[in-house]
Amino acid sequence: MDSTRIDKWLWAARFFKTRALATDEVNKGHVQIAQRDIKPSKDIRAGDVLTIWQAKVPRTVVVKGISDQRGPAPVAQQLYEETPESVAQRHKMAEQNRLAAEPAHAIEHGRPTKRERRALDKGWGTRWSASVD
Repeated sequence: MDSTRIDKWLWAARFFKTRALATDEVNKGHVQIAQRDIKPSKDIRAGDVLTIWQAKVPRTVVVKGISDQRGPAPVAQQLYEETPESVAQRHKMAEQNRLAAEPAHAIEHGRPTKRERRALDKGWGTRWSASVD
């Protein structure tokens, strides 16, 4: 076998859990061959360079083998080789995410309780009156 559909290969190489998910990601433009958007029926061959976006992180891989059957993970990892630049970029983005501030820490006293949230919504504590005190 010298070529297969991209959605089958992505599933066989264990980038996506189901073939339907692989098809959806290709349709969304999250998988590219040589920097070009493709369709799920596009045939790929050994030597093609794929860019796969997973969780907003790009992975650039070179296709080393073709398979349309899903097998064990060690066999699936032999179907591709990730470029060193892609590995470095993934590690850099993971480090940035690890060092980024947690948005929940910006709240001074934590999340408001149901009672406090209702008070915020209704504006309790501020008195609406025609007279000025």
